[in-house]
Amino acid sequence: MTVQRDELEGHWTDAGPAARPGFAPVPRPEAAEPPAVPLLNIANVLTVLRILIVPLFLLALFAHGGHDTEWRWIAAGLFGVAAITDRIDGQLARKYGLVTDFGKLADPIADKALIGAALVGLSMLHDLPWWITIVIVARELGVTLLRLAVVRRGVIPAGRGGKLKTLVQSVAIAVLLLPLSGGFASAGMGLMYVAVVLTVVTGLDYVVQAARLWFGSPGGSRAA
Repeated sequence: MTVQRDELEGHWTDAGPAARPGFAPVPRPEAAEPPAVPLLNIANVLTVLRILIVPLFLLALFAHGGHDTEWRWIAAGLFGVAAITDRIDGQLARKYGLVTDFGKLADPIADKALIGAALVGLSMLHDLPWWITIVIVARELGVTLLRLAVVRRGVIPAGRGGKLKTLVQSVAIAVLLLPLSGGFASAGMGLMYVAVVLTVVTGLDYVVQAARLWFGSPGGSRAA
């Protein structure tokens, strides 16, 4: 073994293979850090686009008194585009590793802004009972407050019930936005009643999971 005198420390150290004549130093492997996710990516762009669509949707919904056939089709189309981006941006973020703190914050805000604006708008136009709007909006606000309350103790991820709730809400709103009557209007209200049930059930489930986190029990996995 080749050794060398460490004049600074005053003790013998092993020079190792790199100190022997004719041997090249062997570089030490270093763990590569994952590249930072850029804030400007396709998932975040779609989320911001959905937020920007909300005021345009409201303008189209209330144009010419709110019951103009052409403008109602336009409003329904804008709502449909925004709802589709909700599914696409989440899938892109997970598939290509584009999850950012901005996206985590902006995505649920965009969803609630779109759904809430549509519900309030339909109720103001007397196309949807106010009690339905109040129940759904109150649930969303309550869940948001619960999230803030338990955020330091854990996160309850969205589950199938929450995703189904959002899907049924979106389809029901889209049908009610269409300037159609008869069976279509009845189908829209039927879907909305189903959405209300899912909204209440998933809301109660979220309360249970949040309570388990708060009192130290293992976190849940079924909420939205």
